[in-house]
Order: sequence, then C-alpha cells, then structure tokens
Amino acid sequence: MEAIIKKYQQSFRKVKEEMDRWDELQSRLISQFTNASSIIGRLQAIQNSKNYGSLNSIEGIEVAVLQKQMDSLQSILLSMKKTMEEFHCIVLSLEKIQRQGKQLVKGGSNQPTKKQLQLKIGVKPSLADCLDGLVLLHELHHSEYLLKSSLVFALSTLAVKPE
Repeated sequence: MEAIIKKYQQSFRKVKEEMDRWDELQSRLISQFTNASSIIGRLQAIQNSKNYGSLNSIEGIEVAVLQKQMDSLQSILLSMKKTMEEFHCIVLSLEKIQRQGKQLVKGGSNQPTKKQLQLKIGVKPSLADCLDGLVLLHELHHSEYLLKSSLVFALSTLAVKPE
C-alpha cells in the first residue's frame, strides 16, 4: 500500500510539472492569438488606399504592406500550431498518468481493497480521491485543448478569408 502511495505522489509531481507547462503555453497562446487577431483586424484598413495618404506616391506600397502583414500572420499561425501541438502533448501525458494510476489500483500483487481505496489518513486524500483527481485533470485539460483547437482553427479560417 505504501508503494502505491509513493507512486501516486510521483504521478502528482509529474502532473504539477505538466500543469506549470500548461500555464506557460497558455500565456504564449494568448499573446499569439492577440497578435494574430490584431493583424486580421487591420487587413481591411491596409487594403484601403485612402489610409495611405502621401505614401500612395510610393508604387506598390499597398501590396508590400499587405504582403508583410500576411507573412507575419502566417508566422504567428504557424507558431500557434506548434503551441497547440505542445498542449496536445500535455493532454497525452495526463492521459498516460491517469492510465498508470488506474493500473496501480487494478494491477499488482497487493491490490488494495475498496475500503483501503477510501481510507483517509489525516487531511490527505484517499487513493480513490487521487484516482478521481487524475481522471478529472485529464478530462478538464482535454476539453480545454479541444476548445483551444477550435478557436485556433476558426482564427486560421478567418485569416484565409478576411471580411
């Protein structure tokens, strides 16, 4: 039983590391999303020659500015895709930790009884609580990943067909 608890502690340390990484990626994605949205918001103004004033005398300025913005947008969208891949790796890692947690309870020669799974020592959670926590953490992060993916896809689609 003590060996199972130590393995769960290791699992939760790994989960903590993954959640810290998630927070870092979250900040990065918000910055990327803000930058991409700003460029998309400017595209219509960039395509209006009235906004260039005296710069209209420079041949091809509209095309050059638009191309530069589109290049920047493509670069940001590529970075967002890479960030989403890192989010996905975390979701897969959490899924693996969750599976391993279930295996700890199901497998092994010292399989804990239902009563042992529910047993709490002081303020520490029971093994059942730990397992439920691992499942919940995976489900929450997986759902959030799916939401983020759909937003990034929508932004990419909008970038291809700006209004």
